Amino acid sequence: MANKFVSGTLILTLSGFVVKAIGSINWIILSRILGGEGIGIYQMAFPIYLLALEISSAGIPIAISIITAEKAAKKDYGGAQRIFHVSLTMLCSTALFLSIVVFFGSRWLIDYGIIRESRAYYSLIALAPAIFFTTIIAGYRGYLQGWQQMTPTALSQIVEQLVRVFVMLGFAALLLPYGLDYAAGGASLGAGAGGAAALLVLLYYYHKLKCSLPVDGPVFPKEGIGHILKRLVILAIPISLASIMLPVVSNLDLLIVPRRLEVAGYSTAQATELFGYLTGMSVPLINLATILTAAMAMSLVPAISHSFTLHENDEIHNRTAGAMRIALLVTIPFSVMLYVMAEPVVTLIYNAPAATDATRAVSIAICFLGLHQITTAILQGLKKPKIPVINMGIACVFKVACNWFLVAIPAFGITGASYATVADIGVAAALNLFFIYRNTGYVIDIKTVLKNVISAVLMGIAMYFAYDFLKLHMGLFLSLFITCIMGSAIYIGLMIANGGVTREDAGKIPFFGRFF
Repeated sequence: MANKFVSGTLILTLSGFVVKAIGSINWIILSRILGGEGIGIYQMAFPIYLLALEISSAGIPIAISIITAEKAAKKDYGGAQRIFHVSLTMLCSTALFLSIVVFFGSRWLIDYGIIRESRAYYSLIALAPAIFFTTIIAGYRGYLQGWQQMTPTALSQIVEQLVRVFVMLGFAALLLPYGLDYAAGGASLGAGAGGAAALLVLLYYYHKLKCSLPVDGPVFPKEGIGHILKRLVILAIPISLASIMLPVVSNLDLLIVPRRLEVAGYSTAQATELFGYLTGMSVPLINLATILTAAMAMSLVPAISHSFTLHENDEIHNRTAGAMRIALLVTIPFSVMLYVMAEPVVTLIYNAPAATDATRAVSIAICFLGLHQITTAILQGLKKPKIPVINMGIACVFKVACNWFLVAIPAFGITGASYATVADIGVAAALNLFFIYRNTGYVIDIKTVLKNVISAVLMGIAMYFAYDFLKLHMGLFLSLFITCIMGSAIYIGLMIANGGVTREDAGKIPFFGRFF
């Protein structure tokens, strides 16, 4: 199980980077094909698509993963299959219903002004089939993850993205002569095509797993469909509420931050621009820096659920400690690195040096976000999914208060909104840690944190002076790249020197561990 957890995390992390890279290249090319207006038409349909996806799956995939891991731990192979069949039937029903509603309701959404841009009609109907495929593949991914099989998820994500990009760019270019509305609709076809391709990959792995399961395992009582549905719903509702909290918080930012910036003395146009710097430039960098912890969280849910089912309390404690240690090892240096290199990073990626202050302030949130992802996964694996939702609600109150008071102060402005984001994630992570302590007895090792912080601060100081020197002799990209590589080497070297990273740690790395 330990090997599966580490290798699964690495596989999901690598696939996450690959998918992000492909997506970034795709977005650049698509922007050149459609232009700003065409991208706007394409984006108009996406909120409806994302809302339909949220309703159709509603936390069920993670619930499938948790219950499947529980059945696998008990060697109840027939029970795991039954859980999946019932949940897949439910997912198919809701996904098909919502796909039909979106397809036939698209004209109504436009006619009644819910979507202001009438040219988004073709994008809406093109996205309707994607709702069905994306919901179904989420169910298959949840089931396979429950068996600690992360390779199917990783490969299906890459295949989905490749097919999506190929179809998207191909149909956008092919239909462009007929108008931007047709081109945007053609681009939207990529989501459904990618989902269908990913489903084929997952069906192969599902069949392979099914054939490998023992036929003559222990016999368990057969659960009723009503009982299965009740268990799924009890787990899925708080998980779904946790995911809904993110757009709720974003909408609260939209309502509060621009208005409080105007109170601070900024014009409406300036407030809009500053808000764009934070939400469109700084926050995506934070999410990019936590790909590893997001992947680790996905692997943790079934792993903790497996150990919880078998009452392996020591294993839960050890796995929690190991996951937290890795999260701190990765996110603390990323926080310092982005803080020091904020200006060259936003200049290179966005050509927007004005986003430096917001990015530098919000960089602190990388560490807190990594901890929040890990602690949320642990609590879900312990079958306590309500706790992270309540904690996020409490943290949201802190964020609203910070936004209201800090953003209106001219000395803070948009930086105050960045600090509010840090407070939001930090409070949620701290509350999660408190409840993990109550349930597992785990407490963060202060010595480990200090080793990480001291090594990261020394790395940041070295990077600050190195970049100032290098930028005088070479271009922005090279000086930034060399500085980051040098900083990473310094951090790893310091962590090895102070015992923060050991030979045993290196030996656990899949594929490369044997060299250590």
